[in-house]
Amino acid sequence: MIQVDNLTKYFGPVLALDRISFQVAKGELVGLLGPNGAGKTTTMRILTTYLPATSGTANVAGFDVRNQSMEARQQIGYLPESVPLYPEMRVEEYLDFRGKLKGVDRKARRMRVEYCLERCRIREVRRRLVGTLSKGYRQRVGLADAMLHDPALLILDEPTVGLDPIQIRETLALIRELGEKRTILLSTHVLSEIEAVCRRIIIISSGRLSSDRKLQEVEAASTINVEVNGPPEQVANALRTIDGVVGVHSERLTGGWLSVDVQVRDHQDLRAEIAKRLGTDNWPIRQLTQRRRHLEEYFIEVVTRRDPLVHEKAATGARKHTGDGAPSPEATAITPSSKQ
Repeated sequence: MIQVDNLTKYFGPVLALDRISFQVAKGELVGLLGPNGAGKTTTMRILTTYLPATSGTANVAGFDVRNQSMEARQQIGYLPESVPLYPEMRVEEYLDFRGKLKGVDRKARRMRVEYCLERCRIREVRRRLVGTLSKGYRQRVGLADAMLHDPALLILDEPTVGLDPIQIRETLALIRELGEKRTILLSTHVLSEIEAVCRRIIIISSGRLSSDRKLQEVEAASTINVEVNGPPEQVANALRTIDGVVGVHSERLTGGWLSVDVQVRDHQDLRAEIAKRLGTDNWPIRQLTQRRRHLEEYFIEVVTRRDPLVHEKAATGARKHTGDGAPSPEATAITPSSKQ
């Protein structure tokens, strides 16, 4: 559904995207992550034809976003972070107007407007002026707009901004439901939301592709924590002799106890082996637990350049890079008249 090859974007002298490449297959629900200024919004605006790339190619549903922009837009429903709306229009009137712009015929348009009002939980404000709505309601009107023409691809930039906890839960449930029949590219800084709905993540850092993995693979790298009473160096060396242990980090506690994090390969459960090895030296154990790595831990590893893919890119040689992200155009609001 999405094919990106060596996509590069400069804003004047500032390099916002540095030859990123990735694919999103039909029916995938993918999280697009990165710190502020990493290039996420620039990537989404290129995919949705709002910005031209400096070089490289991007295709949506087989259409080149530069040379076949109108065909590509017909496949896309886009929710930007700052939702552009007409404040003087009523919600129902606005959605009907947007349906006309998107080429939805009259009979189908009435049905789609009713469906989107219901699914986005905005039926109760359908006759209110958009300008009188709270930010949360405006965000849901924007999501309804993105869904109106029943697109094959949804690109959602911070869809839960301004929503209360109940609305967030409902919106995530809706995104999960929509993902059963559509391709979705979702960007958010709330990593728990990515864990709740996505099966794959793409991380962009400083304009470069830093990671592209299934969420299951990220969580599979496990850590076993053991609290043991023994000499730190000897304990660490003993644990490193166990097959499957890939890293050991210890921290001193009170009373001679140590808290030791043991990183294991392929989510192996090595608690029995650890207990046996430490027991041979009669070092007392008072806790032995295993936990999966959370997405937040992995994200921090990647953006602090400890991810293998980042090191591999760094080894290919220095590249021209004068900034970590786009300047003011990155945050420029899109006016309603410019949308398809």
